[in-house]
Amino acid sequence: GIEVIGFLHGYSNLQNFDENDAPLIEGEAYEVLNFKKIIGARNRRGIMIGTARANPGKQINKPADLDDEEKAAPLRRTYLGLRSLEVDALISIGGDDTLKTANKLFEYQNHAKVDKRVRVIHLPKTIDNDYNGIDFTFGYFTAVHFMSQEVRNLQADALASGAYFIAECMGRKAGWLSYGVAMAGEAQMVVGVEDIPVLMKNAGREYNGFLDINVLVDHIVDLIRVRALRKQKHGVIVLAEGLAEKLPSDFLEATTRDEHGHISLGDVHLGHLVAKMCMKRLEELGLQKVKINGVQLGYESRCASPHAYDVMLGSCLGVGAYIALVEKQLDGHMVSTIGQLEHCFVPFNELVDPVTLVTEVRYINPGSDFHKLAMLLSDDFGTRV
Repeated sequence: GIEVIGFLHGYSNLQNFDENDAPLIEGEAYEVLNFKKIIGARNRRGIMIGTARANPGKQINKPADLDDEEKAAPLRRTYLGLRSLEVDALISIGGDDTLKTANKLFEYQNHAKVDKRVRVIHLPKTIDNDYNGIDFTFGYFTAVHFMSQEVRNLQADALASGAYFIAECMGRKAGWLSYGVAMAGEAQMVVGVEDIPVLMKNAGREYNGFLDINVLVDHIVDLIRVRALRKQKHGVIVLAEGLAEKLPSDFLEATTRDEHGHISLGDVHLGHLVAKMCMKRLEELGLQKVKINGVQLGYESRCASPHAYDVMLGSCLGVGAYIALVEKQLDGHMVSTIGQLEHCFVPFNELVDPVTLVTEVRYINPGSDFHKLAMLLSDDFGTRV
């Protein structure tokens, strides 16, 4: 039969493997995933083997780096750790950073010309839904459902107190999550990174890759003023947290970075910052004082009870991993779906740039039906379509 083990907390132990000083010990570095342990797992909250930001490919920025013994050392230790347990194949599960690491481990073995390959298959898992090769990643609809309920709660509070909420929503690069949450939560406005060029253009400003936060503030204030004329003095505005990455560097000086080089967007407190600036702008305009509260939505959604579609999609991808490895004998592929959960398998080289070894972020296409739908369902329809 086939034995399946789950490595605890990602690559944390694998990248530090040493046969003598840091061996992989069952219960500490990995667990055997037998039937008893996985029964009921489809609807279980959280991640049973844990997660981590460990990145054994951190120093690999181009193919030539794979031939550099020092830079490739964490990948080599990862490979040797897998082989120490006689692992024949690795199923990687995660977002675009995890996909990049899976590809680097795959390519490392090509460059090192190893005697015994560990085949690598990747399953797309991110609430951000922001990379190519699959229509929707599992976890997305769970997060959208959970956070949209929070937005509806905020709507009720806003109505009762005559206030506004600026809800900062997870989604590092693209606006998929914030758009889904805004539509399902019936928010009055949503702004994602994809909207920045048009906002800057409409404000008569040149877009140079950065967001002028005053343009965003003015856009929100305009909506509040229009709604006030309609005797609507409350609402919820959803902002994608990725907007913070587009702010000038002086806004990001105090933020930390993870093992993949990403800034900690939560440290910026974008929702609170924009809320304060909006209240100040309204005061400068001599308008009636409006209470605007900033809130962050995110971590509480990551281990929510899974949405039925995510249970089905996640199960489908898991079965797809078996098909890829056992029936099709694939290596260096991502499992995906088309149509009514029909399996398809996408080579890593179609998802990862062969020169930079990074994945391409899948943004919402401005003007697409998805984008138009979000605008149509908001109170500022027509301003960004």
